[in-house]
Amino acid sequence: MEATVPDERPSPEGPATFREVFANREYGAVFSASALSWIGDYVAKAAVTLLVYEETRSVALSAAAFAVSYLPWLVGGPLLATLAERHRYRQVMVICDVVRMVLMVGIAIPGMPVPVILALLFATTLANPPSQAAKSALIPLILTGDRLVVGLSMISSVGQAAQVVGYLAGAAIAAFNPTAALLVNAATFALSAALVRFGVADRPPAMTAAHRSHLLRETAQGFQIVFGTPVLRSIALLVFAAMLFSVVPEGLAAAWASEHAGRLDAGAAQAIIMAANPVGFILGGLIVSRAFGPDRRLSLMRPLAVLSPLALVPALLDPPPLVVALLAAACGFAVAGMLPVANGLFVRALPDGFRARAFGVMATGVQVIQGMAVLITGLLAERYSIPLVVGVWSAVGVLLMTLAALRWPSRSTIDAAVAAAQAGGPTGPFSPANAQRRSEDERSSGPAERWAVAPARRDTSGTR
Repeated sequence: MEATVPDERPSPEGPATFREVFANREYGAVFSASALSWIGDYVAKAAVTLLVYEETRSVALSAAAFAVSYLPWLVGGPLLATLAERHRYRQVMVICDVVRMVLMVGIAIPGMPVPVILALLFATTLANPPSQAAKSALIPLILTGDRLVVGLSMISSVGQAAQVVGYLAGAAIAAFNPTAALLVNAATFALSAALVRFGVADRPPAMTAAHRSHLLRETAQGFQIVFGTPVLRSIALLVFAAMLFSVVPEGLAAAWASEHAGRLDAGAAQAIIMAANPVGFILGGLIVSRAFGPDRRLSLMRPLAVLSPLALVPALLDPPPLVVALLAAACGFAVAGMLPVANGLFVRALPDGFRARAFGVMATGVQVIQGMAVLITGLLAERYSIPLVVGVWSAVGVLLMTLAALRWPSRSTIDAAVAAAQAGGPTGPFSPANAQRRSEDERSSGPAERWAVAPARRDTSGTR
């Protein structure tokens, strides 16, 4: 792309305001479209789960209908996200919304066989990685400076709010008419497509046809730049570690409430525990982004990263569900205070032309790590008490986060990486131009020589 991202290093000035962020018409369109599509997604999850259960009376198939939405990230998230780099971001987002709208209408057709419902649902979710990758790459082109961090915080918060609202609305509508809930989701995709089409400027693709090589090679370059660049690698490890521990209370909420409900009804206890982390996340994102300036938020990032698992360590004392919910909310608050700053640094340290691919790597990592965390702690809880598992798991998280905080790059290294991405990115070793030159070298070399032209690893200097 011809457009460049200006210098967006945090400054000692006060934080950007919500009014300043939403004054940007394009951001308002993306924000509204995101909120609509997310709410629709969660409404559909509740509806499809109930619809499949009513058709089959099978808990396993009902659970499969819920879990199928995560499969695209696990089986090909980075590959699908790379597609967004090849095309116009607005075009990718609109096409994905229209495709999902049509497929949701198909799922809503009465009498649709369950295998067909699952297949259509899987096809629908295949559009999630490229759509979300395009949106992630687009926002840094819309917002600059501290507005970017505040804007990312608002997007994260609305995602958590959409989860709560969507599940509640989906369960209520699906109990009355599951088909109506699916049509509601289709309508949200239609509105989302319209908002993006008419509210977002059309920009050229980040990767031109001349810069393309091979989809798998381009996807691999996304991994190389995330894990081969010291600053990006540090941010990725911090985010992955946060996800590894913050999701555990929500994942174990059903069993925890059943075994340790105390005076509360088990269903109420489960709902309180599951809702606590998203509520804490929303509050953390809103409060931290407004109460502190850019420099202070950057300095708070490491303490908040350590606090996120530390807040769950008191689970060792086997507290009642209300206290567990408060601990989970505190964990969500800490993660929300840290995550937008980390995201802002991440996108600023990326050359324009790798953002969608890097998002695919990060989003897939988050999905896999969260699933692994719930699976491992669930298996441990089969043998040990849930409070013991969560408490010890979180204590290990404190040690891991402390190590990550101690190894965090210096401010000068971060500034150098940001400056290099903005000024030197177009000619860096991971740039689209050099990727094209490498692909041309490979086409002119023999098979044995192609192993010698792989992109070099980044050094530790933080320069490009």
